[in-house]
Amino acid sequence: MNDDATMKAQFASWIGRRTERQDIIDQRLVEEYKATLFPYLADQTTPPGGIFWCLSPDTATSDKLGGDGHPKTGLFMPDLPFPRRMWAGGELVFHDEFLLDQRVDKTTTIEDIVVKSGKSGQLSFVTVRHQYHGNGKLLLEERQDIVYREPTPLTVAPKPDIEARPLLDVWAVEATSTLLFRYSALTFNGHRIHYDHPYVTAVEGYAGLVVHGPLQATLMLNLVSQCLGRTPLRFSYRGQSPLIAGQTFRVEAFASPERGIDARVVSAHGITTMTAYAEL
Repeated sequence: MNDDATMKAQFASWIGRRTERQDIIDQRLVEEYKATLFPYLADQTTPPGGIFWCLSPDTATSDKLGGDGHPKTGLFMPDLPFPRRMWAGGELVFHDEFLLDQRVDKTTTIEDIVVKSGKSGQLSFVTVRHQYHGNGKLLLEERQDIVYREPTPLTVAPKPDIEARPLLDVWAVEATSTLLFRYSALTFNGHRIHYDHPYVTAVEGYAGLVVHGPLQATLMLNLVSQCLGRTPLRFSYRGQSPLIAGQTFRVEAFASPERGIDARVVSAHGITTMTAYAEL
């Protein structure tokens, strides 16, 4: 058994672990969410698209937080020996609408753990499955891919890679520290890369504060919904490169003959930081 397989076997007991939580989409949450993301929300969706990422977050007291501000591993997520964690991508399958003042039951299951060795060292991908129910109905199935990595120096920034395509719509969004702070508060996300400039630059080696992966996915989901006039049936997204705050980035949507609508987030330097596609 190689080292990667040995490590996966070591943490195999985490696969299948499940937590269940409840939350409510109340008026205060909706108003704070709208105020944070205005004007980049689809007009047709109420409550607004992506608000489910604010529901039932991991809650840990301060003594149970790691140095990065996340809950320590071994509480909600496997205690793999890689200290850097971030969203790598995911997929949403919508079954029904979320409603205002609705109690939402969220079930979270650790579905798989994969350990790989690459040029920059070992990585681990943890697949998490969320199911959201309301009024006895399945509203949303979500797959979330979390990457764990070693604290290696970041590679050289990628070069601009934008392929020109006819756009259905585009939003220009200013990535301010206030936007990042308010979104962190909405999602109860204590990860310091989103608000602590000395930490993110000196410890994690980024050029500045990092825009949340789910925030980028939220903007793409809303732009796609705006183009469609409704929420898509399926929405898949994948991170490509860190998006650094302090710039105006673009969220773009364009027709895809193969799937329906594609979307991407493009930095001010012409680098694609996240891509998505929506099935109609």
